[in-house]
Amino acid sequence: MTASTELWMGLRSMIRLYDKMLKKVCTEHDLTVMEADVISFLRNNPDKDTAADVVELRMLSKGAVSKAVESLIQKSLLERIPDTEDRRRIHLRLKPEAEPVIASVDEVRDEFLDTILAGFTQEELEARTRFFQKLFDNTKRAMERSDKA
Repeated sequence: MTASTELWMGLRSMIRLYDKMLKKVCTEHDLTVMEADVISFLRNNPDKDTAADVVELRMLSKGAVSKAVESLIQKSLLERIPDTEDRRRIHLRLKPEAEPVIASVDEVRDEFLDTILAGFTQEELEARTRFFQKLFDNTKRAMERSDKA
């Protein structure tokens, strides 16, 4: 197996683990996995607050995200906020009624990070941060070059 295959498989396994752990939030709060995923995404990515952001960054289907957003609005956990500069852009904001769900999502996130980072030294964690920052910087530069071509 190549290193890139191992990387992709490892990333997919981490996402599956997080989704599996998120299911307990679903059970506690009577949510679908997609609804919990949308809440989790909005909680963990406050600067990415549109349905398009959720679709793009979580690689989910537009229809599934739209359905989950509509359901969360009906459950009074989420609201739409029109953009002040671009009326076509709609921001999503978690409502105060979502606080119990958010608390559960935070617990799952902390448990997930504790699980996947178990046994790492502080030095290893800092090296991981530097490694991924270089990886992302290289990717960004390559994308910018390909956009200009």
